[in-house]
Amino acid sequence: MSAQDYTEHDKHEDLKVLHGMGYAQELSRSMSRFSNFAISFSIICILSGGINSFAQATSSIGGAGAGIGWIVGCAVSGFFALAMAQIASAFPTAGGLYHWASILGNRFTGWLT
Repeated sequence: MSAQDYTEHDKHEDLKVLHGMGYAQELSRSMSRFSNFAISFSIICILSGGINSFAQATSSIGGAGAGIGWIVGCAVSGFFALAMAQIASAFPTAGGLYHWASILGNRFTGWLT
């Protein structure tokens, strides 16, 4: 989705959803080139760490165990990602996981995360 695809009508609809939840929009909806680079670089670093640890797992538990573990780990991570996506669609606020924990649990739970 390009910036042109996100129209003023869409922005107004999102603003109505936030106001309906009792929040005012406070954050900017823009991302600089450096911010985009930083997020992309962080994702790449996580991936390279996982790939580098694959060799250690193969030598420790064997190829079949590491391969099955990799597939099971990806499936479990995928289910957690789907759950987080559902929560994010229900509570589209800044703060992400910390704010969600406060809403769904209590303030102490939000503080712990």
